Amino acid sequence: MKVKDADLHEIFLRLVFLFCGLTVAHLGVTLFLLANLGADPFNVFVQGLNHLMRGFNLTHGIIHMGLSFMIILVLLVVDRSYIKAGTVICMFCGGPIIDFFMWLLKGLEIESTGLLIKIPVLILGCVILAFGMTIVIRSEAGTGPNDLVAVVISEKGHFNFGLTRVITDSIFVLIGFLMGGKLGIGTIICAFLVGFVADFFMPYSQKIINSGLKIKRSLSC
Repeated sequence: MKVKDADLHEIFLRLVFLFCGLTVAHLGVTLFLLANLGADPFNVFVQGLNHLMRGFNLTHGIIHMGLSFMIILVLLVVDRSYIKAGTVICMFCGGPIIDFFMWLLKGLEIESTGLLIKIPVLILGCVILAFGMTIVIRSEAGTGPNDLVAVVISEKGHFNFGLTRVITDSIFVLIGFLMGGKLGIGTIICAFLVGFVADFFMPYSQKIINSGLKIKRSLSC
């Protein structure tokens, strides 16, 4: 019974790490959207869908969630071992978190500022997104559906994650732009930077999570 309790505590802690990482990552995404110099690659794809479905009056967050659900369905057919509880949490929480941050930060009026403000905000968003993403991935409780595409391809093909992320982001950008998504300098920065920044943060995120698990085990004893 004690082993089972310990396992449940660890699962819960990993899910907490995942949710914290998810929140941080989507704060970064929101900064991209507010700067209005082109969203991050996945959200360019979401914007493209939003443009095609503009007659339905759906929010960006709802479409984000629906697209995530479609990715999960595909991966359930390809390899269901990648789909965990945290993946479903990411699907339902990612879009609403973006909508929340958009409402919370809209008073900053970043869109009306000059490039000297917008570009640093975009770079900051890139770093925040990459850090949050690595926390989610290293939590091993499930990965966000958009990040999961790069995770699955890199692991199955034994490719470098950063490079894989650049390639998948580029594909999201191309298709999203063709559907009507906003492509800008921020999109280019994100597409070519997030993957490699994530590679930098991966070992640090792993250390943070390992330290948290060790502290939890020490308190349990």
